[in-house]
Amino acid sequence: MTAGLLAGAVGTVCLDAVHYLKYRRAGGTDSPLAWEFAPVESWEKAPDPGQVAKRVIEGFTQRRLPDGSAWLTSTVAHWAYGSAAGAVYGIVAGSLPSPSPVYGVPFGAAVFAGDYVTLPIAGLYKPIWQYDAKIVAWDFGAHVVYGTGTAITFWLLTRLGTGAVSQRPYAACLPRPMPMRATAPC
Repeated sequence: MTAGLLAGAVGTVCLDAVHYLKYRRAGGTDSPLAWEFAPVESWEKAPDPGQVAKRVIEGFTQRRLPDGSAWLTSTVAHWAYGSAAGAVYGIVAGSLPSPSPVYGVPFGAAVFAGDYVTLPIAGLYKPIWQYDAKIVAWDFGAHVVYGTGTAITFWLLTRLGTGAVSQRPYAACLPRPMPMRATAPC
């Protein structure tokens, strides 16, 4: 799971790189770090991950979050979502006989589809058909890049044996030849 979390963070950097490229092509001049960590003055200007986190936190605590927490909440939620999705990827891909970077394309497409199903229900997005095709294409591409970056990173971590993936978590429970008098650990 650690490798998946790390891979998801790298995937988030990849997704943000696509969005930053779009920002620069539209005439933006901020540096990548200034763009990535730009201040968010109020909840009305907070990006979608922050809006979702705000709803969850306010629903759980039954307290209104002040505008001053919009930036930190949005930033943490963005990176946590990307990392958590990477952890899920790591669990699924890590349980397969051989993780492959190719799995990143359908993974990124699935994250994209999930966003465009859940966020309209939450009232944060319009239905997908109400967006300009170019906007949807850019966002789809960014999510495929996210998935690919996540998958490549996970694959590299598993291949390099960094300690983030020392062995498959289920390995102790797999059937294997046992001496007659020994008992299985599972």
